Amino acid sequence: MAGKSTFMRQIALCAILAQAGSFVPAGFASLALVDRIFTRVGAYDDLSAGQSTFMVEMTELANILDNATKDSLVLLDEVGRGTSTFDGLSLAWAISEYLHNVVKCKAVFATHYHQLTQLEGVLPGVKNYSIAVKEEKGTITFLRTVVPGATDKSYGVHVARLAGVPEAVTKRAEEILKQIESEAVIEPLTKTKRGRRSAKYTQLIFFDSPGVGALQPQTKDPIREEILGLDIDSLTPRDALNRLAEYQKMLRERDGQD
Repeated sequence: MAGKSTFMRQIALCAILAQAGSFVPAGFASLALVDRIFTRVGAYDDLSAGQSTFMVEMTELANILDNATKDSLVLLDEVGRGTSTFDGLSLAWAISEYLHNVVKCKAVFATHYHQLTQLEGVLPGVKNYSIAVKEEKGTITFLRTVVPGATDKSYGVHVARLAGVPEAVTKRAEEILKQIESEAVIEPLTKTKRGRRSAKYTQLIFFDSPGVGALQPQTKDPIREEILGLDIDSLTPRDALNRLAEYQKMLRERDGQD
């Protein structure tokens, strides 16, 4: 909602307009020539090909990393959000390093992974920018302005409230967020004595002692365990429908027995 995706599209449009010899909406602009513009924006799946949302994202990224040159403009709007937090962060970090060190192209990489802002102090070609937000009396206003520097805060819970998510859910989400932030230990990538970078991540354990309103651990359910163990990327649409019918039948039989 802050406008980063619109800002990134604007960069691509300005590059095309300038290269075509047109005016761009700016008082002054210094834009280099580009051979191609690559974008990775949005989230969608391809069920007809049996590809999950994350597989589509990685396929598009593979194409970008294989074909972009030092004269290309690459726009990445969120990378790695379709998998676990640490997997996604690791991929986003490695992709950033590859674009900087190997491809050496011009790139804009929007992300909610605050840890990636550390790259400004590690890679000389990286600069942090963020969308300005005004906070006042528990409310926020998106200023639609890009300013230098990083931010260490997201506003997902606030946006959920604006979207009409029940107050009980957003309040509980805020409680959980505070607990997660207080327990999370994510040390920045640093160089060891041998010159190699190392990273240490401490896995979060959210509810060791569940209190009032805390999420209770689920008992083991064989159907649930089987669903969680499915390799989604290898399933065809027909296989998925057949599995769904099987699970539906199993649940009906179980409920009948109960």
